[in-house]
Amino acid sequence: MLLTLTTTHRPATDLGHLLVKHPDRAHSFDVPVGTAHVFYPEAGEQRCTAALLLDVDPLRLAGARGRGRQQAPTPDSFTLGRYVNDRPYAASSLLSSALSKVYRSALRGESRERPELARTPIPLQVRVPVLRCRGSADVAVRMFGPLGWAVTATPIPLDERHPEWGDSRYVDLTLTGTVRVADALNHLYVLMPVLDDAKHYWVAPDEVDKLLRAGEGWLAAHPERDVITRRYLAHRRALAGLALARLAERRPTDEPAAEPTVDEATGNDATNGGEASGGDTGGGQVAARRASLAARRREAVLGALTEVGASRVLDLGCGGGALLAALVGDRRFTEIVGTDVSAHALTLAARRLRLDRLPERQRDRIKLLQSALTYRDDRLRGYDAAVLMEVIEHVDPPRLPALEDAVLGHARPATVVVTTPNVEYNVRYEGLPAGRFRHADHRFEWTRAEFAAWVDRVSTTYGYTPAIGGVGDDDPEVGAPTQLVVLTRKENP
Repeated sequence: MLLTLTTTHRPATDLGHLLVKHPDRAHSFDVPVGTAHVFYPEAGEQRCTAALLLDVDPLRLAGARGRGRQQAPTPDSFTLGRYVNDRPYAASSLLSSALSKVYRSALRGESRERPELARTPIPLQVRVPVLRCRGSADVAVRMFGPLGWAVTATPIPLDERHPEWGDSRYVDLTLTGTVRVADALNHLYVLMPVLDDAKHYWVAPDEVDKLLRAGEGWLAAHPERDVITRRYLAHRRALAGLALARLAERRPTDEPAAEPTVDEATGNDATNGGEASGGDTGGGQVAARRASLAARRREAVLGALTEVGASRVLDLGCGGGALLAALVGDRRFTEIVGTDVSAHALTLAARRLRLDRLPERQRDRIKLLQSALTYRDDRLRGYDAAVLMEVIEHVDPPRLPALEDAVLGHARPATVVVTTPNVEYNVRYEGLPAGRFRHADHRFEWTRAEFAAWVDRVSTTYGYTPAIGGVGDDDPEVGAPTQLVVLTRKENP
């Protein structure tokens, strides 16, 4: 697999100083899966190109996989896949790992001979002739475009002799821009495995530090930040949640949160996670770049709680604590309890709320409890209101009756607010394939009629009066993106 970096900065051969690789020599480096070579196909005053060629040894690659744990589904997940696959030919996390070893000083922006130039954006062109791109070529544009690159991602046909067969999963990627060399290399280091979405090694907790280090200065504000984080960390929710929480802390206070975006490959919508998803740590999906649907959903929930005069509130399936933070900011809520089945999600929520720094009086208003919503929990009884915000769709349908009994039958708060996606609205999300849910962990997504039928059943069964509404722009054909119901307990059901 091949990656080239070209500059027309004069003298162009200064590229050798920035990469710490002399243009007059070929350089070879042993890497775990083979040998990495750096050489210069052209090296003149006006134009210079450095090429990184990774020669993968299939036997060493198979051996490395045999000794480790395979983290993510890969295109070679079959019996002979350890030996017969595209890994030696298509750019992926293998090339990213080689880049980090070969260009280590350049990634850090260090150049002993040209320190000023290392800090200066210069004209660059990057080419990766074969890059596996999960989703579509447009995904590459969405990843690199916001970083200042002009992106050309040309799909490679399955067979040029048979154009009717369509395109393969690979693209020929060219990036053009005026960028610091260190920034260019860090963009590639993070985004090549993100586009491939199939890391060749086990993703451990230290990968969070690697991501934040390579993403310093650009990832926190990237509009596809959540998708990048999830893919880079091989969709490990706990690690992605930790990384996103740390990125949120790095975002300037006057900078708005990244807008929700579509992950075309997975259809992810984790704007507000639930008990099963680990909470509000991911990115949702909207077609237009208006106010975040997640923010509008929280506003709608807060409005419903205020309207019924609730002061003691349960956030069931609180995840990373986005709604909890909004509740804490309103003094009308005197007792706030967040529950989640995930201890890690509760840790993220505590960090988000800065519980260890709050004054004692404020801290006493808040409790975080580990609890599974499909089991009765006496600690949750007697509250004014409970919120299930983007939670129920993460529960297997056969287990929904257990959740209904635990919340509406046993905990039995005076008011219950429920939000869930409107599957009819999914056609408005560009890039979300037909029949796919907004998040890989969703067990179902209901139409408006299905939601209304569920509301009618639980209201009748448990003695509540329902008021159904929606959140987000109401489309005349498919309704609002989020469905909402406020259930008010009858005095004498």
